[in-house]
Amino acid sequence: MKKFVIILSIIIMIVLIFDTTYYRLGWYVDFSKQKNVITFVKTEGKQIYLDKGNGYEPFEIRGVNLGSGKPGEWSTDFAIDKETYLRWFKYIKEMGTNTIRVYTIQQDVFYNAFYEYNYNNPDPLYLMHGVWVNDYIQNSHRDAYHEDLYDTFLRDCKTMIDVVHGRKKLSLGKVGSAGHGSYLKDISPWVIGYILGVEWEDLMVAYTDDNYAEKDGYTSYQGKYMYTTEDATPFEVMLCKVGDKVIGYETNRYKMQKLVAFTNWPTTDPFEYPENVKKFFMKCAYIDVEHIKTTSEFLSGQFASYHVYPYYPDYLNYIDDWSQFGINDSAEYINENGELNTYRAYLNMLTNHHTIPVVISEFGVSTGRGMAQRDSNTGRNQGNMSEKGQGYALVDCYKDIISVGCAGGIVFSWQDEWFKRTWNTMYAVDLRRTPYWSDYQTNEQYFGLLSFDPGKETSVCYVDDDISEWNNSDIVLQDGNISLSMKYDEKFIYFLIHKKGLDFKKDIIYLPIDITPKSGSNYCINYDLSFDRAADFIIVLNGEDNSRILVQERYEALRSTYSQNIYDFDTYVKENIPEVDSPLFVPVNMILQTATALIFFDETAKAEVYETGKLTYGNANPESADFNSLADFIVNGEYIEIKLPWQLLNFADPSRMMIHDDYYDGNYGVKYIKINKMYIGVADGSNTSKTVLSEVKLSGWGNKVNYHERLKSSYYILQKFWTDSIQ
Repeated sequence: MKKFVIILSIIIMIVLIFDTTYYRLGWYVDFSKQKNVITFVKTEGKQIYLDKGNGYEPFEIRGVNLGSGKPGEWSTDFAIDKETYLRWFKYIKEMGTNTIRVYTIQQDVFYNAFYEYNYNNPDPLYLMHGVWVNDYIQNSHRDAYHEDLYDTFLRDCKTMIDVVHGRKKLSLGKVGSAGHGSYLKDISPWVIGYILGVEWEDLMVAYTDDNYAEKDGYTSYQGKYMYTTEDATPFEVMLCKVGDKVIGYETNRYKMQKLVAFTNWPTTDPFEYPENVKKFFMKCAYIDVEHIKTTSEFLSGQFASYHVYPYYPDYLNYIDDWSQFGINDSAEYINENGELNTYRAYLNMLTNHHTIPVVISEFGVSTGRGMAQRDSNTGRNQGNMSEKGQGYALVDCYKDIISVGCAGGIVFSWQDEWFKRTWNTMYAVDLRRTPYWSDYQTNEQYFGLLSFDPGKETSVCYVDDDISEWNNSDIVLQDGNISLSMKYDEKFIYFLIHKKGLDFKKDIIYLPIDITPKSGSNYCINYDLSFDRAADFIIVLNGEDNSRILVQERYEALRSTYSQNIYDFDTYVKENIPEVDSPLFVPVNMILQTATALIFFDETAKAEVYETGKLTYGNANPESADFNSLADFIVNGEYIEIKLPWQLLNFADPSRMMIHDDYYDGNYGVKYIKINKMYIGVADGSNTSKTVLSEVKLSGWGNKVNYHERLKSSYYILQKFWTDSIQ
């Protein structure tokens, strides 16, 4: 027995030592030094070629970016299970997609699912794998050679290689912004390349280039697989070093090579722009992978990877003379609708500049209700696009990508992501709570082809021509010939108005709403309306094209943060602070990232806003033939059905019923207070007495969210385009 225990202990110790040294520390002995290096993917000129077993053939990347988030979870929780991945892979493949991209090392279940889906599958999905560098590391040092960035970046790249080949075990937190687990499935037969890095912070790039410009060892690099030209910058040298070492690591340890690219975007593109454009967009950094070359030892090859969206930053829209970019006649970029397609022109600039394949590894538009930027030419905006509009925009973008000679494109993104933030709404919400509700005003949450709709199987309400989901228990007030009902979920507050004899072409309906106890007015000077409580908002239903929500000027969120940008005054100066009970109600606007100064050649020009409080008429039921995902209200006989995003009513976190506090009462900007009730009323203007507002109890849902998956209309539009073109 004693011998057995000793032998067993030795075996366990050997296993633990092997597990630690091989799977965790990465130690190994190369017993196959003479083994030939293999690859099944390569570049020739500006084309990617793939060998599926019958020799190399041209391979056009039709991809989708896959995130790691789902409702109720942060992306860094990596909470998606294997069954979900397998279901998604099926949907993705059926869309006509051949490639998915991930940004960082996922949880081990992703690789297990990917292996299971592809194993013995004659038509597999391929993978572009990324390596993440978090924003804190970039911004805290602004030095690409600082050990926290360079050493970590290189280490994470090597770890990713081990993960792909199924020879790694990672503990929680071992790799920042990455998953953990036992990575024992070799998915390398379906991995076509690596896209290293992120959308690099321009100031970090510029600082690195300036700081190391005259230092030996930072202006050139000669590796076995990659080397720099004499024009290379210190930052490009850093990329070249990392790329060379990553290729060498996979070559030596696994006798295999994949394509390699470095992430880039317009902010750090290689082009020189006119001074006014550079000044406005603060263009200060340049990355040109043409300064990074490959040797004959690298069998696969390098490609250029860019994130390019049609609306940002649309440099060409503010430049009259394109000849400096090799474009002599802008008329070539006028589409069939007579619109100037600067997106296609910019893509053409990229392909003309590069001698290697160009892949647009991110492109897309958002179906969020809120908007952050317009594409003033073709209407492919950053937000405020219907699902059908998103689908047609994606098809047009992909046509542009292929028409200029790119090697493919990867749609951003597969799924909506509730945790995301957008610069023009992040001031208005509690950023610590974003995964727990669906903020339809934050466009960054809605780039997906897969929607997460509230409700376990169906939503509690659909704005359509059917009111069967409403019952008497939803009624909150009844006054003569008019009644009002209300309900809510993780995305919307819903209202149902019933007015006997309603004639919507003539009648105007008003819904005053009291959210905060801190401010509001009993009188609305705009429409000469009085209320028995101080109202903060008024919904004005005045026909299909002239309905909107107004906010009492004291409670205008946009003013609290952007008054100087929009109104050219500081709202916190005493004489500019609105009265607590001001009777003036103003439109609900949203600021846009528009180069207004460049458009009007006026550096004093104010920022552009649009009226996000204007309500859209239509059918918002996804099952309806006339479905419009952006529809806010609809009339059905004597009934009016409305849905409003929480943020439009100044909710910062509806999961806990947190709203905006008074911006001026001891605060400076947006702070939060909790409420457990609100008050709403309804009037048609025929009654001269004060409109009564009725109490409605409110209860949040905390961290427990209900949702169900739904493929958007855009999925089917892109599916038809891609599958039809395959046949």
